[in-house]
Amino acid sequence: MVTEDLVWSALETVKDPEVPVSIVALGLINGIALEGSEVAIQVTFTSLGCACMDWIVDDIKAAVGALQEISSVHVDVVWNDPWTKERMTVAARNQLGKWGIQA
Repeated sequence: MVTEDLVWSALETVKDPEVPVSIVALGLINGIALEGSEVAIQVTFTSLGCACMDWIVDDIKAAVGALQEISSVHVDVVWNDPWTKERMTVAARNQLGKWGIQA
């Protein structure tokens, strides 16, 4: 049986293509809903003009869809809870700092 923890673990493997940090650590995932074998994921991005939105959505669908017993993955892009750097984990901030990105 698929659990929310398994979905979170799958999402941890999805990296932002511009800064190879997990989208979970960056604070891009707003929520997960499981209903049987279907998963709905709410995601936001760092900006409306993020060039990698489609790429990240496709990577989310591939990573979560690879879990056994998942029949469908629906990704909703939401903007009602805007992303800020405070949503990032300390580990993500430290990793970005190693690349010279002030977080």
